[in-house]
Amino acid sequence: MTLTLGTDLTNELIAAADRDSITKYVVGAAIHDPEGRVLIMRRAAGDFMGGLWELPSGSVDRGEGLLEALHREVKEETGLQLVTVESYLGHFDYTSGSGKRARQFTFAATANVATTVRLSPDEHDAYLWADETEQNRVSEDVRTVLGTWKIRAGRPGRHLQA
Repeated sequence: MTLTLGTDLTNELIAAADRDSITKYVVGAAIHDPEGRVLIMRRAAGDFMGGLWELPSGSVDRGEGLLEALHREVKEETGLQLVTVESYLGHFDYTSGSGKRARQFTFAATANVATTVRLSPDEHDAYLWADETEQNRVSEDVRTVLGTWKIRAGRPGRHLQA
């Protein structure tokens, strides 16, 4: 059975995370522009995982759905409004700054890229519309998710290197 992007899929993602004893849900967006570049941001030095390049991402609030949280977090962290959420790309697990077992659910999305990116300076100190080579700045987990995006975007043979 194939689940489409929507309530069935997000309910199954949460159920699977619960079975895996995940206690914190995070959403991330692989926002791409027409040239195939992806928006990445560098975490502020004083923040958890300072200096790490990542996709726009953030915590899901209590009572909030994954896709609702995705729209909110992208707006809060970048000032961009999502136009479409295209597909689910996968997830990865990590230990949060508060010591919780966290799972980041990542989705491919488009936004109005003509809008200027506005960072929240307490969270991020730089951003980049990253081309194929620049995308290697992100963690191995994010490179894996972006590899899925590349395959689905019809870019066979163009995979990120670990």
